[in-house]
Parts: sequence; structure tokens; C-alpha cells
Amino acid sequence: MIDQEKIKQAVRLLLEGIGEDPSREGLVETPERIARMYEEIYGGLTEDAGVHLAKTFTVEHSEMVLEKDITFYSTCEHHLLPFYGKAHIAYIPDGRVVGLSKLARTVEVYARRPQIQEQLTGQIADALEKYLEPKGVMVMIEAEHMCMTMRGIKKPGSKTVTVAKRGVFAEEEALQNTFFRMLS
Repeated sequence: MIDQEKIKQAVRLLLEGIGEDPSREGLVETPERIARMYEEIYGGLTEDAGVHLAKTFTVEHSEMVLEKDITFYSTCEHHLLPFYGKAHIAYIPDGRVVGLSKLARTVEVYARRPQIQEQLTGQIADALEKYLEPKGVMVMIEAEHMCMTMRGIKKPGSKTVTVAKRGVFAEEEALQNTFFRMLS
């Protein structure tokens, strides 16, 4: 549970720390705004992906299911700056499929936490493997990190790509190649 009072206090201290006046007209309500915003952007801390992946449907086929270009926004745990981009998820069902919107909801659960992209990619793959019990899962995330574009090295437009492979995707290069071809 998010402690709104602690967030408000912290924002006031932060504003003072950078030399601002938290009682200035434009900043008076900023601590409350940020506390409300944090409830939304860090809402994944109190969510369980298993809730979204619990309802499945029986299928007779075991052909690849791919949901691509799932837009997400997350926060880098090192600088508390946003990183954002697209997630692409594929899995090979083993008798059960999940509604397509549930794949996007799973991305949201993990994206709405402070963390690193590598971890986000693995968490999504692990959740699908755990709750859907498919023959295999592959997740690719492409993201731009504000900690690299607005500070530090300052390279806007650069993207970080991470991949997680589980089950038959980790074992069969042909499936990996099919996944990448389907993304283009």
C-alpha cells in the first residue's frame, strides 16, 4: 500500500533540497499530485499477474500466439526516471490459452513497479510460464530510457532490447527465428 503522507513529505523535502519553495503558488499542490500519481504508476507493486492469467480457454492446437507492440511505461529503479517502449510476447499453448488483453495486463502489472528492463522482461516470461504452463514463452522488450536521454550520456532515440526465452523457445532456434520474423 502506498503511504501518501510519506510521499507528500518526501516531495516537500525534495523541492526544498533543489532550492525551491514548496509554498510557492505553482508548487503548493505538487506533493498531493505526485502522491496520487505514484498510486497509479506504481500500482503494480500490489497486483498479482496470476489474477489476470487465471482465466484460460481450452484449445486443441499448439500454434504460436504472438501479441506484439504492447506499449508500456515503467520507472528505472536506479534514477526513478521513466523508460518506455513496446513489449512483444509469444507463447506456445499446451491445451490452454488466455485472453489477449491478459497479456497486456501482465505487462502492466510488472511495468508499474520501479525496476530495470532486464528484470521486467524476465518477470513477464516467468509469469506466463508459471500460470499458463505453455510449451514455451518468448518476450522481447524494446525501450527508451530517460536516464540515458535527458541526463548522463544524453543519447535520445537509443533503444535497449532485452529478450527472455523459456521452454521450447530456449531450445529451438527455428521458433526464435519465427518470432523475430513475425515482429517485422
